[in-house]
Amino acid sequence: MTLLMDSKAILLSLGIGYVFSLIMISAYWQDHIQASAVKIFFVSKCIQTAAWCLMILRGGIPSFLSVSVGNSAMLIGASLEVIALLTLLHELQPQTKRRYLVYTALGIIGFQLIILFDNQEKLRIAYCSVVIALLILPTCRIALGRNRSLLMRMMGSLYLLLFASTLIRGMIALLTDASTSYYKTGMYQLISLLALYLVSIMLNMGFVLLLKEQTNQELIRLASRDDLTGALNRRTFALQADQCLADHAKRGMPLSYLLFDIDWFKAINDTYGHDAGDHVLQDLASRIKRDLGRDDLFVRYGGDEFGLLLPGMDETASNEAAERIKKVLTGATIHGLPVTYSISIGVLTIVPDAGTQMESLYAFCDKALYTAKRNGRNGVFRGRFAEQGAISS
Repeated sequence: MTLLMDSKAILLSLGIGYVFSLIMISAYWQDHIQASAVKIFFVSKCIQTAAWCLMILRGGIPSFLSVSVGNSAMLIGASLEVIALLTLLHELQPQTKRRYLVYTALGIIGFQLIILFDNQEKLRIAYCSVVIALLILPTCRIALGRNRSLLMRMMGSLYLLLFASTLIRGMIALLTDASTSYYKTGMYQLISLLALYLVSIMLNMGFVLLLKEQTNQELIRLASRDDLTGALNRRTFALQADQCLADHAKRGMPLSYLLFDIDWFKAINDTYGHDAGDHVLQDLASRIKRDLGRDDLFVRYGGDEFGLLLPGMDETASNEAAERIKKVLTGATIHGLPVTYSISIGVLTIVPDAGTQMESLYAFCDKALYTAKRNGRNGVFRGRFAEQGAISS
C-alpha cells in the first residue's frame, strides 16, 4: 500500500509541478509568435493534471468522477497536447484539427459505453490505451521526417516510445490475465509510473525547448530575409554564396550566377506610385521562387536588383534557366494593376577555385547586365570571368 501511495504522491507532484511551470511559460510567451501553441499545450496539461488528480483520489470519491470523468479528461488532454505540438511545428491543417476533435469525442463516447455495458477494468485499460496510442501516433513522424533538428528527433522518439508502451499495455490488458493497473501494487506499477514520470518531464521540457528553437529559427529567418520579397538579404546571401563557392572549388564543379533588374522600373514607380512598384517586386520574387531548386540562392540586393546563384549549372543549363525566367516575366501582369514588366539579365558561369570571390563575380556579372540593357533590354547577355578574358558575348 505504501508503494501505491508513493506512486500517487509522485503523480500529484508531477501534475502540480508542470502546471505551475506552464503558468510561468504562458506568462512569458503570451506576446510571442507561437502563443496559440503555448495556450493549447497549457490547457492540455491542466486537463491532464485534473485527470490524474481524479484518478489518484479513486476510492475516496465517486467512481463516476475517478473513472468516467478522469479517463475522459485524459483523452481530451492527450488530444490537445498533440494539437499543440503540431501547431508549433506548423503541421496542423484545419481539417486535421477537426478530425482530432471528432475522434476524441468518439473515443469518449466509446469509453462511456464500455462503462455502461461491460465495466471491466481490463477492457477500460485496453480501450483507453489504444485510443491514446492512436491520438499520439502522428507525433511519431517528427522523428522520421527530413530536415528535422536533433531536438525534434528526440521529441519524436519520446512520443514513439510513449506510443509503443501505451499500445503494448493495452494489448497485454486485453489478451492476457496480467495486471496492468496503476492501482495494484507491484513491480509493473513502480516501473510504469516512474517511466511515465520521466517521460512526462522530458516531454514538457522538450516542448519548451522546441518552442525556443522555433522562435530562434523564426528570428533567424526574419534577420536573413528581405521583408518585402522574402528573398535572401545581402549579408545572408554573401555568407551562403561564399560557402557554395568553396564547396564547388573543392569538387571542381561549375556554378552560374545571374544578376538582373526590372526594365524601366523607375518609370513604373513614377507613373503608378511606389505601392505599385512594391507589388511588381513581390510578383517578380514569387514567380522566380516557384522555379528555384533546393540549393539555389536568390537574393535582393536593393531596389529592383536581384541575383541568383545556381550551383552545379554549366553554361547550357544556365542559359536555359535565364531564358526561362525571362520568358516567365516578360509581359507579366499583376492582378488589379495596369502594369506589365520585363527584366534584363547578366549571366556568368565559372568553375571556381580557392581564390574565387563573390564580389568579383558580381562585378563582372554587373557589366554583363548593363550590356544586356544597352542591347535593348528584355534580354540575356553572358559575361566572362576575368581569368577567362574580357567580357564577351
